[in-house]
Amino acid sequence: MTRGRLIAFEGLDQSGKQTQALRLRQALEAEGLQVVSFDFPDYQTPIGQEIGTALKGGRAFPPDCLQLLYVANRCEHRPAIEAALAAGQWVVCDRWVASSIAYGEAQGLDPDWLGLIQRVLPPADMTMLLDLAPEVAAQRKQQHRDAFEQDLDLLGRVRASYLRQAASAPGWQVVDAARDRDAVTVDVLALALALAR
Repeated sequence: MTRGRLIAFEGLDQSGKQTQALRLRQALEAEGLQVVSFDFPDYQTPIGQEIGTALKGGRAFPPDCLQLLYVANRCEHRPAIEAALAAGQWVVCDRWVASSIAYGEAQGLDPDWLGLIQRVLPPADMTMLLDLAPEVAAQRKQQHRDAFEQDLDLLGRVRASYLRQAASAPGWQVVDAARDRDAVTVDVLALALALAR
């Protein structure tokens, strides 16, 4: 049986990851493929609940500890993801390995270490970076922003890390997410469906 494919959506909050991941899933299913989806962080697990509390200001984890929690949250779902890929299913993730590298590097952590601690996770076959300036992200969500969303300087460094990763690692595609969501979808589907054909 042919191994499935893992497609990861990355980018700042409000870049449209959730919308584009859903639309891609629907398009892949229309092609007759079996698809499973994951959103990270998964706030329903005990680890995810700790992350959610921290993002709302209820915990004060240092950056390395917080990124370890993010990685652990993904590892909670590793068996299900590996089983899906082994069964030939496609896996669509809203955030994956690159998120910890981008956000951790933006907070001064070593990007090589952030990659090393995630080597246990299956690599993405394609990482779709929905690129968006922090100022545009802030305009799209002006209320109820979490600790990361409120720090535009931090988000600028996050974006820079994402673009650095996209330029230096295989399998990345950069899509301009400042455009209308339907225009973004056209590009996303063209890039992702090429893997399926």
